[in-house]
Amino acid sequence: MSAPPGALSRALVAAGALALAAGVALGAAASHAAGRAPHPDAARLLQIAVLYQLVHGLALVLAGVLARFGRSVWLVLAGAAFLAGIALFCGSLYWLAFTRTSAGIVAPLGGSSFIAGWLLLAVHALVAEKG
Repeated sequence: MSAPPGALSRALVAAGALALAAGVALGAAASHAAGRAPHPDAARLLQIAVLYQLVHGLALVLAGVLARFGRSVWLVLAGAAFLAGIALFCGSLYWLAFTRTSAGIVAPLGGSSFIAGWLLLAVHALVAEKG
């Protein structure tokens, strides 16, 4: 059984909107907490994390809007990659800023997820069937 036609679009737009709302909230919280965070570069780390979260929240919304014109596995994979990137890349920077403990290879995996998401979105644009 397949998902209803608008389900993918709604899910991607909702995920993007939630990521954007969280990014704004985390940005506000970070601006107040950065000075007390354990990592000496916490303000910079948090600024980078919030920026990437906001950009990729918009990417999720974009994928959702594109899904209104035609679903494809490429959009699903791009959305999943953007979500993974937000969790891994941004999450590891938030973690590092507030604990002063590196999450190891998590940030590079998240960055790779962001790159994969953009490449998958490009594939969708090039190969998806036109409605």
